Amino acid sequence: MPKERSLTASRMGRLSQLGRLAGSIAGGAVAEGARQIAGGQRPSIGDMLLTPGNAKRLSDRLSEMRGAAMKVGQLLSMDSGQLLPPQLSELLAGLREDAHTMPLGQVAAVLKDAWGEGWENQFSRFSFTPLAAASIGQVHEAVLKDGRRLAIKVQYPGIRASIDSDVDNVATLLRFSQLLPKGLEIAPLLTEAKAQLHTEADYECEAVALKAFAGHLADDRRFEVPEVVDALTTEQVLCMQFLDGQPVESLAEAPSAERNTAAVALVELALREVFEWGLVQTDPNFANYLYDAHNKRIQLLDFGATRRYEQLFRERLRDLLRACIDGSDEDVNSRAAAVGYTDPSDPPGYQNSVNALLRTATEPVRIDGDYAFAGSDLAGRMKDLVVEMRARDRYARMPPPQVLFLHRKLGGLYLLLNRLRARIPVGELVRKVLDDSAQHESAQTEPLAV
Repeated sequence: MPKERSLTASRMGRLSQLGRLAGSIAGGAVAEGARQIAGGQRPSIGDMLLTPGNAKRLSDRLSEMRGAAMKVGQLLSMDSGQLLPPQLSELLAGLREDAHTMPLGQVAAVLKDAWGEGWENQFSRFSFTPLAAASIGQVHEAVLKDGRRLAIKVQYPGIRASIDSDVDNVATLLRFSQLLPKGLEIAPLLTEAKAQLHTEADYECEAVALKAFAGHLADDRRFEVPEVVDALTTEQVLCMQFLDGQPVESLAEAPSAERNTAAVALVELALREVFEWGLVQTDPNFANYLYDAHNKRIQLLDFGATRRYEQLFRERLRDLLRACIDGSDEDVNSRAAAVGYTDPSDPPGYQNSVNALLRTATEPVRIDGDYAFAGSDLAGRMKDLVVEMRARDRYARMPPPQVLFLHRKLGGLYLLLNRLRARIPVGELVRKVLDDSAQHESAQTEPLAV
């Protein structure tokens, strides 16, 4: 059963919630310290703060507040190079699917604000029980009087106005509570988080991204994108065609040929987003994909976290990927620096560690023939490399936010391919898209013939 709670919309109310949370975390730390000392132990401040009780307090409060408070937790957990303590990473990751929902009265008030009095007269049915709830809003099913079945995303009230203050307040809370490692500089990520959240909280902007994807995929029968209902879409309400496929994980029970066909489509889609379109849906949640088994189509949902990548950055990414496939260590190091993974001032040992991590991450691309995702120990080996980097180098640089968002995208794709037990020619797919995108950009920049 979804947890229902009216959202606190005022800035002072939300700040007060975080203040009470800080106090309860401090109280929990004192109690844990006393318990460990009584048992003859000498606890560290991290041990005292990262107790199961404090983890639950933080997770529960951010889930209740939703909005930017919850989103900061998601962004910090998405990929910080395993820089966060494991307990903190776990509880922040849990925020992805743990939002509280709005009560009926608050939903009705948001819709009245967006559509005016008597809005319900347009529908033959409107379900006030949400299908899903996340950090920015929740989704309801409805049927118009003309019979069209719709999915309607309703934004939590006050979310947009609270973004900047919520991000700052949560960052202050995490620093005050010493839940972030010393020396971890998250300011660039927080600045990017604010910009991203303002975009996500504008549903008219999401509608534009949705239409852009629909245009790119218009001739690709492997995918389906919901149609936007412009007349009912506002900054706070996004109205679109309801797609009734099954969760994409249901493909795991399909024959191997069907699973692998879908996996190839997903990989090609991600590669085209990054290298060809420069338009990337960066939210890796499995719930953003459905599968229509009858038509063998992957249905794409939720384009709020769509980001644009400029051509120069895409070219640098392409050069780095090519270097990781068949370049020298010097090639990889220079390309990694161009993307922002390293800086010339970084110690040589750290640059070499980043080189090894990138080589490992791109291992599936260098495999001749099919790469088997099921049973692969790639993720474990990457984690071991990062742990070794932290222990040996005692130095870490958080990649630029635009890179972290790609990590989030590709990490989620890897997990999905693993779930589908995919066995596909990753190297062949990557090389083809890299060549096609390079030729496409070259054609765009060639002077017109006279």
